[in-house]
Amino acid sequence: MKFSLLVAIVPEDLEQECIDAATEAGAVGMTLMTGRGIGGERKKTFFGLTYEGSQSIMLLTLEKGLSLKVLKAIRQVLNPTGEDSRGLVMTLPVEHLGGIDMAQVKRFEERLRQDV
Repeated sequence: MKFSLLVAIVPEDLEQECIDAATEAGAVGMTLMTGRGIGGERKKTFFGLTYEGSQSIMLLTLEKGLSLKVLKAIRQVLNPTGEDSRGLVMTLPVEHLGGIDMAQVKRFEERLRQDV
């Protein structure tokens, strides 16, 4: 079985919606972190100070075939109209993996059987 690491950088206000979309698409678990981003265009506040806002970083280890489905679900939340996206989502191949819960692997296998 091959795995991918899905990384999603999403605005904090869309975090729960992205979690729900990923879960509905078949993701079992994820790691969430808080971050700050600096975009190309700085946003100004009332006092002339710049503020980019908090972002959530989602890390998901997924079976390779499932990763595209989860990526598309999160992308739909971030970019529902096809115009400007409010976040970034990508997958990276995982070469070596240790410590994954075998119950999670069994759920991946069951999901693959259902899709076939």
